[in-house]
Amino acid sequence: MATVEAMLNDKGKVIFSLTPDKTIQDALKMMADKDVGAVLVMEGEKLLGIFTERDYARKGTLQGNPVTTPLKDVMTRQVYFVSPDQSAEACMAQMVDKHFRHLPVVKDGKVVGVISIIDVIKTVVSDKEALIAGMENFRMGMELMS
Repeated sequence: MATVEAMLNDKGKVIFSLTPDKTIQDALKMMADKDVGAVLVMEGEKLLGIFTERDYARKGTLQGNPVTTPLKDVMTRQVYFVSPDQSAEACMAQMVDKHFRHLPVVKDGKVVGVISIIDVIKTVVSDKEALIAGMENFRMGMELMS
């Protein structure tokens, strides 16, 4: 069963973040430039929040906040995170339960990466395919022995 650490090793440990005084516009530009759906809101190494496409839709556009609004006013403050040793399946369960698509990865109180639901799905599917292939090989080996 793959861990978050393995996912980060595959995808890289790049963290896209902005300070809380940056604006919605800054976040949207970074998300577009980096082709990501969320940015962390950090002060130094301290994680303060996360700003996602969903935050923009709900707290920006629908509430009439202009793109010059600081992230501290529209970010999600309650950030769920995972540790590198958690399994992909545990992450999927948490993401489905809480209805979000991005999880910061924290080790020893420091953000070391971010995983998305796509990363988790790819990993879980790959694990299942490997399990199925192993079972098929076992079955074929048993048939040859009989």
